[in-house]
Amino acid sequence: MTDSQRVVFWRSRWLGVAFIAAILAVWEIASASGMVPSLSFPRVSAILVTWWEILRSGELLRELLPSLLRMFGGYLVGAALGVLIGLLMGSLRTVYYLLEPITEVLRPIPSPAYIPIVILFLGIDDEMKIFMIAFASFFPVLLNTYSGVRAVDPVQVQTARTFGVKGRKLLWQIVLPSAAPFIFTGMRISLAVALIVMVISEMVAASNGIGYFILAAQRGFKIQEMYAGVFTLAVVGYSFNRLFLLIENQVLAWHYGHTQQQRN
Repeated sequence: MTDSQRVVFWRSRWLGVAFIAAILAVWEIASASGMVPSLSFPRVSAILVTWWEILRSGELLRELLPSLLRMFGGYLVGAALGVLIGLLMGSLRTVYYLLEPITEVLRPIPSPAYIPIVILFLGIDDEMKIFMIAFASFFPVLLNTYSGVRAVDPVQVQTARTFGVKGRKLLWQIVLPSAAPFIFTGMRISLAVALIVMVISEMVAASNGIGYFILAAQRGFKIQEMYAGVFTLAVVGYSFNRLFLLIENQVLAWHYGHTQQQRN
């Protein structure tokens, strides 16, 4: 490896990939040598074999598909409401004073604490899970949207009004583009939150889904399958995050280009 290649390696994502590989290698060696209990920490190679078997059989995909449908159903509803209400709270002070107290009361309560209450009203079917995911996804988008609206340059707003841009046109052409980086940050946070709440809600009350699969495997002492489910969540979470970043970079290309020009 040349000096330039070493520099690229130490300053790239491959360094993190190598770190993960090193952790898995240590895990494999520790389990194989008996340094850790093999029942709790089976060999990584054995987990990968089990993972491939349940993936090839279709069992893993059958459990993952309903989970993803619930997750995106709730996420899209929560994100849409978060953007809408965040825009209203940031633009209209009356709406802000009306909703800010209840927002700050409900937001700090951990989402899993609401599950028993929601079960009383919606039961244990998909409606409960979608509602919980939407509820948890709502607040990060709401707060970031509000912050983005309040961070809009007043000079831009006044200039637009001088040229006759008002009402919905002002919101669509000035406020929303300026707040877009904040909104995407909130949506990215909510994407991870939606995944977490989806798994928790399925562990509490479900008969299928990846969360149910992991818990059922643990209760049945199918430890390798349990870890395979956890590894699946890691891959799914990472993939969604990378996909979201690609979309964000495309949609906000104008923003990043402008920021780069200012730095130069």
